[in-house]
Amino acid sequence: MSYHHLTRNELIFIEEYNNSGFSARHIAQKLGRSKECIYRILRQLQAGLSAPAIFLQYQRNKKKCGRKPISLDSETKALVKERIGLGWTPDTIASPKPTANTKPFPCSMKTLYRMFSEGIFDKKQLPMKGKRKPNGHQEKRGKEAFKRRLEDRAVAFPGFDAEFGHLEGDTIVGKDHKSALITLVERTSKAIIVLKVVSRKAVSIEEALHQWLSGFPSHFFKSITFDNGKEFSRWKQTANRHDMDIFFADAGKPCQRPLNENSNGILRRNGLPKQMDFNTISQQEVNEITAARNNLPRKSLDYLTPIACFLQHADVSRLI
Repeated sequence: MSYHHLTRNELIFIEEYNNSGFSARHIAQKLGRSKECIYRILRQLQAGLSAPAIFLQYQRNKKKCGRKPISLDSETKALVKERIGLGWTPDTIASPKPTANTKPFPCSMKTLYRMFSEGIFDKKQLPMKGKRKPNGHQEKRGKEAFKRRLEDRAVAFPGFDAEFGHLEGDTIVGKDHKSALITLVERTSKAIIVLKVVSRKAVSIEEALHQWLSGFPSHFFKSITFDNGKEFSRWKQTANRHDMDIFFADAGKPCQRPLNENSNGILRRNGLPKQMDFNTISQQEVNEITAARNNLPRKSLDYLTPIACFLQHADVSRLI
């Protein structure tokens, strides 16, 4: 049962009733309080305290209750700012699993998020939130009936959610829609791959995928799930050349490729913004951006990095 402390007005009423000669029982009945509560205040009044003084004393005592606020030292604050600048999220910074070279973080993820809300750290550096499209938006792409759907994927790969080797893919477009990059993410390890292409035409997309997939053994990757962009219209050629399955999410449902959509947002915020002309950067520069992301620990991977998880699932000897 919760207990409600006496308010300042109630203390003043108790003092006035006491000065008027009312008994403690009568005062308790009027205020709906217990007699012991009233007797405790009367004893303080008899000791020479006034109602406002009793209330101030109560406020001072209340400040001593509960857990003391957590504050970070200057070294830890500098570490948080450094890692946020590198793209770490508060949940990975406050990871409950420190490595051999790091000590346990002095506060929880929720406390760290609260510090961002209170202005101790700049919350503008946190990943952006919000809807990509307004309610009622209707997707007009992806009307071809011959594409393989997710229903086909469920039949072909019953263990899809737990198997290594399934990719999600899309393209991100540069400034004025004059350049593009192919983005892929492996579902189990969450490793991100970005490929530079000559143009967003289907032939260029096919050739870039062919060159990249040719560097892996046959059947190393089992499937790719794309969105409904026209740039993937030559998917059959890619599937036949590399003997792999290619599927397509339903039109207007990016939630069916969640890892790829999230990865695209991460890349946009960390080196590949919409205002950039991708024709001005090299594949090496793109690789450096993705490497920075693939070497950050992820909570969903039990605080392993995507690249470490990729190597755990992949047979490295097959790549030699």
